Amino acid sequence: MEKTYDIRIKGFDPLISPSQLKDLSPVSSTAHRTVVDGRKAIEAILAKSDPRMLVIAGPCSIHDQNAALDYANRLKDLSAQVAETMLLVMRVYFEKPRTNVGWKGLINDPWLNNSYDINAGLQNARNLLLQITEMGLPTATEMLDSITPQYIAGLVCWTAIGARTTESQTHREMASGLSMPVGFKNCTDGDLSTAMNAIIAATAPQHFLGIDAQGRTSIVKTTGNPHTHIVLRGGHRPNYDTVSIAEARNLLASKGLTEAIVVDCSHDNSRKNHTNQAAVWQDVINQRIDGNDCIIGMMLESNLEEGNQKNTGNLETMKYGVSITDACVNWETTQRLILSAHEQLSQRQNSGANGRYKVV
Repeated sequence: MEKTYDIRIKGFDPLISPSQLKDLSPVSSTAHRTVVDGRKAIEAILAKSDPRMLVIAGPCSIHDQNAALDYANRLKDLSAQVAETMLLVMRVYFEKPRTNVGWKGLINDPWLNNSYDINAGLQNARNLLLQITEMGLPTATEMLDSITPQYIAGLVCWTAIGARTTESQTHREMASGLSMPVGFKNCTDGDLSTAMNAIIAATAPQHFLGIDAQGRTSIVKTTGNPHTHIVLRGGHRPNYDTVSIAEARNLLASKGLTEAIVVDCSHDNSRKNHTNQAAVWQDVINQRIDGNDCIIGMMLESNLEEGNQKNTGNLETMKYGVSITDACVNWETTQRLILSAHEQLSQRQNSGANGRYKVV
């Protein structure tokens, strides 16, 4: 009889179970405290009981673990200097959605050479999150594959659902069961309604197919996630300006959703030019200083060095601290933007006024 299943499948490689990986890389008490405190702080910022700004900064994607730890150490030191006005969270992205083909991230292809050693990728991702949270630095990532959270979610403080997956029922269901705040990005064309519907869906209890801690296929039942919100990343045009922010706020209010907005300074808000992120950042900080409290955070694609480079499949032939996906601003720019914003936010906080302060 002619075979009717798995006709185009080359093979199946067993995947380590989440519980096995957690046993290999257990959460330390320090890492646990960082995650718990980080989530609570982000939730308080979303609820506006904490007046600070949420800042999610870091590489577009992680491909070099040593460079990532170097960045994390710098961001941790900087976070102590601005703790009164901002909560700094490191962007630690391991999965990359592709429009057609390309490198899918550290979990999918950890050795950068199309070997797809996903077991090693999951372990490397978990170990890196452990090291960063043990520094006391909160972490953020994008959850792309619905199986991945069982392996790493316990070490993540904030999660994004990307512009290409916000419309996906699978990702809305997954977000409803995640243990941390989740930001839904608007679609690539700039439409906001899809993200609004995603927030509503993820807030509700859901039932779907997934895996449990032993890796068994299961019916997953969730309670719904009360800490979902929108991330503006631009579309056919940028949407970080005052008019766009007001439009998003009004839409949130009309649907009875929390008026909390995170602005992504990169992607279509920067017109995919990393040097424009600084202008977006400054504009949003000015709006916040003017008293717009619906803007509760920003995202910045930032690395040790500026720009991006081709993935050669060999770290030794690539520049240290340079992205192999989207181009990023360098560390010096990141530090300047954050310290400048801290100074201006401090002035407004100390004066109790709503006047505008120039961001330099």
